[in-house]
Amino acid sequence: MATTSNSEEDIACLKSYIKSYPDFPIPGILYRDIFSVLKSNDGLQLLNKILKNYAVELNGKIDCVAMLEARGFLLGTLMAVHLNVPCVPIRKKGKLPGRVEQLEYTLEYGKDVLEVQLDGIQAGQRVLIIDDLLATGGTLKAAIELLQKAGAQATQALVVIELCDLEGRKKVDIPVKSFVQY
Repeated sequence: MATTSNSEEDIACLKSYIKSYPDFPIPGILYRDIFSVLKSNDGLQLLNKILKNYAVELNGKIDCVAMLEARGFLLGTLMAVHLNVPCVPIRKKGKLPGRVEQLEYTLEYGKDVLEVQLDGIQAGQRVLIIDDLLATGGTLKAAIELLQKAGAQATQALVVIELCDLEGRKKVDIPVKSFVQY
């Protein structure tokens, strides 16, 4: 029988793989690194198990996985396989060929543009957005708006790490699942 929830023990173990780097990329920032999980076969296997267990909860509720550049690409492909659905990248402007929908959005330090290929999204599709980390929520909010603009329905967001003090989930109007909170 498949496990349908992730144990506190698995989540605590996953958290132990996440390394922190003070003063990166600038002084005063404590950087949480998902790559440290991926550098260990045991960490990668554990993360895959946690994603697979969560996929059981989402089974039948998701039609597509949208992966945020760049670390979301690593997680999104695994999740799409577990859900048996396609996945599409959401990237910065000028990185995707073909017809794209784009959305300009404001960050704390300026503006940026996200794009999604139109042949990867279908009208009404229920989409899971996946990324490694939720901080201020600006990019996640923009991804939701971009998918809506393309005709899809962003129904759920999934991140491995959430920096709760930054209150990023308050910026979005869809449920957000995070495994590790700081």
